[in-house]
Amino acid sequence: MWLRIGCDLLFEIEVPTPFILMLRPRSGTQQWVARDEFKIKPNMPIVEYTDGYGNLCQRLIAPPGNFSIKTTADVKTAELVDVALGAPFVEIQYLPLNVLSYLLPSRYCESDRFSDLAMGITANQLPGYDQVAAIENWLRNTISFIPGSSDYPISAIEVNYKQSGVCRDLAHLGIALCRSLSIPARMVVGYLYKLDPMDMHAWFEAYVGGRWYTFDATQHGAKGGYVTIGYGHDAADVAVFNQFGPSVYPTKQMVSVELIEEG
Repeated sequence: MWLRIGCDLLFEIEVPTPFILMLRPRSGTQQWVARDEFKIKPNMPIVEYTDGYGNLCQRLIAPPGNFSIKTTADVKTAELVDVALGAPFVEIQYLPLNVLSYLLPSRYCESDRFSDLAMGITANQLPGYDQVAAIENWLRNTISFIPGSSDYPISAIEVNYKQSGVCRDLAHLGIALCRSLSIPARMVVGYLYKLDPMDMHAWFEAYVGGRWYTFDATQHGAKGGYVTIGYGHDAADVAVFNQFGPSVYPTKQMVSVELIEEG
């Protein structure tokens, strides 16, 4: 399917404020970007670079006053996510070097604290994809997904304690549970077609059977329509904007995903 994605942000800046943005999608194995527009007002010098995860980022200093960001892109992505029941666990010694770091605990994913819970959730499951599918189902049935209930990232331990959270929080717990079983897992942020309510979205991927697979405990079935903006170990790596100095929050934030062509 072809999707037109868009994000419209407006800030009121009081003092010159450094920003790092991450709002431009890149073509990859699971999506193709045919058109991409990125507009910032007022005009200012921007340095674009690729971070250590392969995400496309922009670095700038916003001057005092209104600061607006408008992005849009036409992206081809799958109508269904790949499902691979039985895809095997990849032994550590055979993992690609760029995957190894996704085995380790991170700021919001304390995987060294979830071994017993993960083993209980995945008891009698085949090692690999089936274990991750069991974790996804457990999250969906156990942790309440409440959009808008959290304005800042919380860790997997906090999510498990609260038994509720936003999409980012469920992804943190899923990642921690996977890593506790020595299955590499990473955070993904981007857009999702027909997400309700519409906003930026977060899910996770796990590395089994020699590749990354998508898992999202906030959704049902294998529906696709995902457009990736960024990958990372957890939410600390995939913020769509980071500002440095006095805290500023968008006075306007609009996200859109529109179907422009099927197939």
